[in-house]
Amino acid sequence: MQATSAVAEYLGLMDREREACFASLEGISHEQIWWRPADGEWSIGETLDHLRVFTASMVWIFRITWSMELPWAKLRRHRPYEVEIENHYARPDFPMNVGWIWAPKHRPDKPLPLSALKGRLSDIHQQARMFYAGREPDLLGHVSLYDPVMGWMNLVQALRLGIYHDELHYEVIARSLSEL
Repeated sequence: MQATSAVAEYLGLMDREREACFASLEGISHEQIWWRPADGEWSIGETLDHLRVFTASMVWIFRITWSMELPWAKLRRHRPYEVEIENHYARPDFPMNVGWIWAPKHRPDKPLPLSALKGRLSDIHQQARMFYAGREPDLLGHVSLYDPVMGWMNLVQALRLGIYHDELHYEVIARSLSEL
């Protein structure tokens, strides 16, 4: 896959999956949004807010990494780079209980309406889109960052990895909906 088409494809996938999740929530009540399926599990509202907090954190990291590594990326822009990455979240040994690092700011005792949760997640996804859409893919492919669990990746791969993260939580939301 070419980098230019990969970035466009990933951004489109991010939007389509978010909108599909939102569509699945049509008609559910405020109480159902904030219902926790079990002790220690997040409600749908908390899960949506976690996605916002996580993505905001990633966009911030991407901006800092971009500004620090851009000169180096410009020197390497003509070298090949990867645009695909394994879904680390699907690994059986992946540490799944680290979401508390990006804890939702809104909880059943501090709820927001579903419309606000949707708007906030859409807004941060738009910020991610603006970050990527305004940058040359061959430079994004040479700006690297490190995650202690996932290892080295470039910013194109990091975008895809963020979408894998969202997919994981959209599946959790779908399971919660089936339990309502």
